Amino acid sequence: MELRYLYVGSNDVDSDLAGWLLVPGAQLRWRFRRFGAEVAAVDPGSRPYVLLADRRRPGSVLPIFGVDDLADAVATLEAGAWSPHPGPVGTPEGSARLLRTPGGATVALLQVDRPEAMETAYADEANTHRVLP
Repeated sequence: MELRYLYVGSNDVDSDLAGWLLVPGAQLRWRFRRFGAEVAAVDPGSRPYVLLADRRRPGSVLPIFGVDDLADAVATLEAGAWSPHPGPVGTPEGSARLLRTPGGATVALLQVDRPEAMETAYADEANTHRVLP
């Protein structure tokens, strides 16, 4: 497993993005408005990327781990008393599942089948959902 993203709730993506881009070496990877939500990815210089999202409660953080085999990872964690949320959830990069740890924290597992899907979509000039700086 690799910690791929921190999915961070925001009530003002513009302000939070401006703040994150003050981190030395940080850069915007992509930003989209779609399905009534806005998400911006910040590369702070290394993984995990920070995903600023107005669809999450401000101040909340969901760690998203990339896995090679989603079904196997979920089965292993369920055997260790992790509780799955209904799913899977589709993402542009691949399928994901939410799980709750035995202590009550929620995490996501993502099988990364299309690792450059978001960057490719952001580079597409015909994509009407991308938000340019």
